[in-house]
Amino acid sequence: MADNYLEYRRETYELRKEEWLRKKRHLPPTPRRLEKPDDEAL
Repeated sequence: MADNYLEYRRETYELRKEEWLRKKRHLPPTPRRLEKPDDEAL
């Protein structure tokens, strides 16, 4: 019974992970704001 259990769980995990990554990639990227010092000469 335990022979195929881990393999099956691994397959379902990989499929769910793939789906999650696909959804994650389609989200709009968050804007990254670089904070610049007031006086850049310092």
